[in-house]
Amino acid sequence: MTHATIDIFDEGVHMLTLLGFTTMVVILGLLFTQRVAAIVALAGVPLAAAFIAGNSPSEVAGFVKEGLGGVVGVAAMFLFAIVFFGIMRDAGFFDPIIARIVRWAGSAPPTVAVATTALAVVAHLDGAGAVTFLIAVPAMLPIYERLGMSRLVLATCVGLGAGVMNIVPWGGPTARAAATLGVDSNELWVPLIPAQIAGVFFALGVAYYLGRRERTRLAKVAAGDVSAEVEESTARVGERFPVAAGSGSAGMSGGGGDHSEPDDPQGKAPESDAAAGDDLKRPKLYWVNVTLVLATLGVLISAIIPPEMCFLIATIVALLINYPGMKAQSARIDAHATGAMLMVGTLLAAGVLLGVLEGSGMIEAMAVSTANVIPDGMAPALPLIVGILGVPMSLVFGPDAYYFGVLPVLIEVGDQFGVSATQLAQASMLGEETVGFPISPMTGAFYLLVGLAKVDIGRHIRHTIGWAWLVSLGMLGVAVLTGVIPVWAS
Repeated sequence: MTHATIDIFDEGVHMLTLLGFTTMVVILGLLFTQRVAAIVALAGVPLAAAFIAGNSPSEVAGFVKEGLGGVVGVAAMFLFAIVFFGIMRDAGFFDPIIARIVRWAGSAPPTVAVATTALAVVAHLDGAGAVTFLIAVPAMLPIYERLGMSRLVLATCVGLGAGVMNIVPWGGPTARAAATLGVDSNELWVPLIPAQIAGVFFALGVAYYLGRRERTRLAKVAAGDVSAEVEESTARVGERFPVAAGSGSAGMSGGGGDHSEPDDPQGKAPESDAAAGDDLKRPKLYWVNVTLVLATLGVLISAIIPPEMCFLIATIVALLINYPGMKAQSARIDAHATGAMLMVGTLLAAGVLLGVLEGSGMIEAMAVSTANVIPDGMAPALPLIVGILGVPMSLVFGPDAYYFGVLPVLIEVGDQFGVSATQLAQASMLGEETVGFPISPMTGAFYLLVGLAKVDIGRHIRHTIGWAWLVSLGMLGVAVLTGVIPVWAS
């Protein structure tokens, strides 16, 4: 609990707080406006801030090394997962799945969107965001691209489904909150079950609405509405795709989304997709590939071996089975790894951001200062305030920084006014890095989501944050009605 003992009147703490918040505002501004590449914003801005804070080159190098060490596993997993699922797509693994879902949904965007969120809810039963995204996005992306639906809608629907399920006691935020309070995770989670169930329905409702909106947009495009096409190409990059029967889906080769669509105004599929014709299909090996995918996901979920090793082995086996020979294997790797490497670079840049914020003390100063700006008169409403601000706070505070840094300080402040620590933790769990984690640049899984869906980081945050916040507020309302979160602590 050292965060709570920091002298908030210390001039150095004020400077670090200001510098930390300025760093995050500049980064988010650059990501939103797309003025520079994501790598430049995520790595360049914090590096500059670290030197402005007076750290020596050797100290900054240590921050970077520590930060990279925390994301290298996710980066490796991402690289091999993209190649693996790309190979499966080339071999025709997703074709029957697409056909079944399209038949069930009737090619209706509302049903597809609802199915996407439902799949994410089920996939997130293990509480692992990376696993959920690796299951849900590759399975649904070909359907979205075949129907011409927006990949931003895909990322939002998957994120909402995973977010509302991230409250489970074995999920990261709940486990961290329980560790901070020194209680069992179930004590925090069980009272929130009604709110979580409501959150699932709220997320499905948002998905249905987004699907209806997509259906309307696609109808306008099909009718030759030029204004709809202009809006798609300028306002929401990544939402124009070829809608040709039997054309298949775009591949897994894209990275963060700002690498392809802006340079491809005609909405053409990447070259790797064009090359992935019938000659790459392996119908005779379909059930072999099904077994390989199920085995990979089983090992991934059971955590027998690290995820990056799991996908490395799966990629090797997939190449040997489907495309024997160096020439064929090299072609498949070249087709899918180039775009993946762009996102790996973004992940490593995010590691620099996290390392600098943590090592320089900025995140600690931000946590303490944030908690201490709350007026004493508002302290009885602290749980409600925390619940309301949970989703937007996810843009600034990662799970460790919040639950081990901010929450202890909030508990200390609330204790002076009789505010329950349990209620503060539960209010936090309704938004901070739960529903909010799919928009949080402070988590590795966020970059996995935008990379797999091939959407721009800034546009994804803008597209999702309002819906995520709405779902979170709905859950908070249910928690208030069920008496879990008080409007005003007595």
